[in-house]
Amino acid sequence: MEFDSNEIQRILPHRYPFLLVDRITECVPGQMAKGIKCVSANEMQFLGHFPQKHIMPGVLILEALAQTGAVALLTEEENKGKIVLFGGVKSARFKRQVVPGDVLELNCEIITRKGPVGIGKAVALVAGKTAVTAELTFAIDGES
Repeated sequence: MEFDSNEIQRILPHRYPFLLVDRITECVPGQMAKGIKCVSANEMQFLGHFPQKHIMPGVLILEALAQTGAVALLTEEENKGKIVLFGGVKSARFKRQVVPGDVLELNCEIITRKGPVGIGKAVALVAGKTAVTAELTFAIDGES
């Protein structure tokens, strides 16, 4: 499965300036999703992070990875229309700076699930090189 930005907005509740996935390039519902985010100097965060040297904040890269994982969970029939919340971040490692002009390749594989809670193994790449790795905990909220 692939999704463009309009289709992603039908799956995720996020909107500008907080929708951080431009395209889903691959998705297996409930198991994994891959996407991309094209980083642009026109984004709000670069007004203050940092005006003299634009660097995408690590927390926003984690959020982009979480949104990618949320697409994998919310494309399952039983989760359509729900919201996926952050439950935690473990072992986050920032290995290179992400700057305007970069294309973030976002990968999130759901490695365990128990009821509405799941854990995803997440990796963000730029030009095939690892930028961020983390283990993300998700909680599916049925009261959307």
